[in-house]
Amino acid sequence: MSLVHWILILNLWILKATSLQAGSRVVLREIGRNIVGGSDPKDYAVELNATNFDAVLKDTPATYAIVEFFAHWCPACRNYKYHYENVAKLFNGPNAVHPGIVLMTRVDCALKINSKLCDKFSVSHYPMLFWGPPTKFSAGWSSNQAKSKLRLIDDGQTAKRLLNWINKQIGSSYGLEDEKFENEHLTSNISDPGQIARAVYDVEEATAAAFDIILEHKMIKSETRAPLIKFLQLLVAHHPSRRCRKGSAEVLVNFDDLCPLDMWSSDMHDVDTSNMIGVLRNFYICGKDVPRGYWMFCRGSKNDTRGFSCGLWVLMHSLSVRIEDGESQTAFISICDFIHNFFICQECRQHFYEMCSSVKSPFTKARDFALWLWSAHNEVNERLIKEEASLKTGDPKFPKIIWPPKQLCPSCHHSRGTKDKGGSQIDWKRDEVFKFLISYYGNTLVSLYKEKGLLVGDGTSVILEDSSTNAVVVPVGAALAIALASCAFGALACYWRSQQKNRKPRRSWS
Repeated sequence: MSLVHWILILNLWILKATSLQAGSRVVLREIGRNIVGGSDPKDYAVELNATNFDAVLKDTPATYAIVEFFAHWCPACRNYKYHYENVAKLFNGPNAVHPGIVLMTRVDCALKINSKLCDKFSVSHYPMLFWGPPTKFSAGWSSNQAKSKLRLIDDGQTAKRLLNWINKQIGSSYGLEDEKFENEHLTSNISDPGQIARAVYDVEEATAAAFDIILEHKMIKSETRAPLIKFLQLLVAHHPSRRCRKGSAEVLVNFDDLCPLDMWSSDMHDVDTSNMIGVLRNFYICGKDVPRGYWMFCRGSKNDTRGFSCGLWVLMHSLSVRIEDGESQTAFISICDFIHNFFICQECRQHFYEMCSSVKSPFTKARDFALWLWSAHNEVNERLIKEEASLKTGDPKFPKIIWPPKQLCPSCHHSRGTKDKGGSQIDWKRDEVFKFLISYYGNTLVSLYKEKGLLVGDGTSVILEDSSTNAVVVPVGAALAIALASCAFGALACYWRSQQKNRKPRRSWS
């Protein structure tokens, strides 16, 4: 037998041996899962390091946080991870049973990047767990700090004991077997105007979710390209969250390179957009390090109610109260086009399109646009009230109502009459309603951000320019400064210029 044949046989034997070895590892992994209790828990705890530690804990909407300091080489830490993750799955992630209460995180002290961070907390053994308000972790901890807001968890060796320790701190009775079926801790006190403050996180969540849906369903096409850019412009200028303004600007300034206007030229019928979508997924439109996966103000008492649709409505209202008079028609078209092209519920999309098409005169005042959107929302609610009552699909704790109720804005209401169809007709004081909208979706919405120092005045106002002949008007100066230098958004003293030409006039919704 020749040398070549022996070499081929040897290679085949090595490949077979390698595959058997890999298979053995798979079997051992499965056995290990069975030993520890039947499954290998997913990582629900948020991995932190020295570069994102302060930002994540500052930005989280959770009331409390736990930080576990560990070392990846530590056998006890590896065993403890199973227990820690079983508690973390109750509070973290999109399927959390009790979201928005405790953010559970971990820091690997064996990594050199985290050595100073672990020293800052006087880590003396592994694992070592701390509890406290998220914003208080930036100061660190030492054993001689009598007035520290952070506490060392001294009784959390197992999942059950750790959860019992948490329950004692917050007066709860959560269990490891809790299932996500009803959000019993929610309150529906609509008379409290401060509730909307927590919705700033939902606005971020809705923005990020909408962007994910657009990419997942490959909704960027030749006819939807310009509407998406117009909406991104609106977000860059007026989104209530600074990190969403920054993220939108980063997407916008790179959009022409990723999605050029001639991508869908006449001689190209089947355009492959997978590469473009893959790159766009790397842009985190509302921040990379912010833990996502739960709703705050918009969380329903049932798993299939409220959430994304509520967050999207709050986003649109928050935009409507931040624009100037000269932007009202542009903002109206941007929002109408965005819902028509990118909202995936067909019936809802069609109904919103009909409401937009019924507007016969262009908006010249921001007040008129804000009140139109408010009225449109109430029209949707009035329709859904009847449908949900007949089909029993509404949220029992948060039924659809005509907004705002008298408890929340007494000055908005004149009197109550009777409709021919048996419903109730409210005689609104529209000036008072507008004042309420500005306060509720403007200052109150971002008050929690202001307290955390996450919302800083931009210093200058940015006006959207309307363009009927050009596809895009891009805030190049501000977007470049934000995207490339990661500077504060107060540098948004930008000018708008045209980047695409020779486009056919856009269809008008009015």
